[in-house]
Amino acid sequence: MKRFLLAVCALALQLGLSGCPGPALPPRVEVPKPSQLVIPKSGAYCGAYVDFGEREDAVTLEAIEGFEKMVGKQQAIVASSSYWGEQSFPLENLKLIARHGSLPLVFWSPWDRPYEQKRGPDKYSLTSIIEGQHDAYIDMWGDRAKEYGMPFIVSFANEANGTWFPWSGIFYGGARRIPGSEPPRYEGPETFKKAYRHVVDRVRARGAKNVQWVFHTMNYPYPFDLWNLQKEYYPGSDYADWVGCSVYGPQFKNDDFGPFEPLLKWPYEVITAIDPSKPFMVVEWGVAELPTKGDRSKWIREAFATMSSERYPKLKAMVFWHERWQNKDGSYSNLRVNSSPGALEAFREGIKSPYWLERPVWQ
Repeated sequence: MKRFLLAVCALALQLGLSGCPGPALPPRVEVPKPSQLVIPKSGAYCGAYVDFGEREDAVTLEAIEGFEKMVGKQQAIVASSSYWGEQSFPLENLKLIARHGSLPLVFWSPWDRPYEQKRGPDKYSLTSIIEGQHDAYIDMWGDRAKEYGMPFIVSFANEANGTWFPWSGIFYGGARRIPGSEPPRYEGPETFKKAYRHVVDRVRARGAKNVQWVFHTMNYPYPFDLWNLQKEYYPGSDYADWVGCSVYGPQFKNDDFGPFEPLLKWPYEVITAIDPSKPFMVVEWGVAELPTKGDRSKWIREAFATMSSERYPKLKAMVFWHERWQNKDGSYSNLRVNSSPGALEAFREGIKSPYWLERPVWQ
């Protein structure tokens, strides 16, 4: 998810040409109404978030197809957001993505307007969720999800082990130990788990069996402390169909480049150890174009080679974050796949591998 929700450029600029036309896509294939997503034994699903506007929910077929033409491959997963402050269900977005032949991934964020980061809890706090103050909205969401009927994945309250979102554990007691808990349990993560379970339980109670849930943290906790480790936030095997994390390289002008694999290796080992029965997803990944700091095209090539290597057998999906935004200091963070001809070519080369599956497989 974008680090700062500020003004974004118009759609025509979002998918600006790089001067190098993309290869033709294969003809669209009509698929039967899906029932259950197959976790591939070999390979992994490729996916993308495609700069769908300030609220990340302005999904259009033109944006999806423009991205796919640019990179030369259909995306098995297409991501967008649904903010609680809108009090809506993204039915039309889900339908559009499904008609396109892709699996929707929704970042369902308990967040009130103006959706600014580092503000602390707002109207849709974890505690008010636990107290049942938003049950009518959750139930409506569950009812609409059931009516929609097709499979989709939900990432609820992502990256809670950071400090930038109002549902972050640090705002709910953080490292305060729950008296008498052994092994020690901490108020921040425990509050998150209660809210997460409350939401999932209510959606399931409405009969929305078509929703898959991904437990989605940041790759490295911030702050990096025992209380904030990924395992402290895990709501339990019954509450997650996938496990995963965000994996970002440098995003801002003063960030330094480093290799991709250390950003994935330790988090992958830690998260898959929490629940070895679940498939692993890189729920978001990307890196900014910072030519004075490092080589983005090299970083992207390394990312593809790493994620598809035999060292990560549980990695079954990845979702690239294609976006450009302006920061408060006036600088821009450009994570778009076509930030430069070299970056685009590196992405094309990486994603063309048959390892990256372009359509969901159903049974």
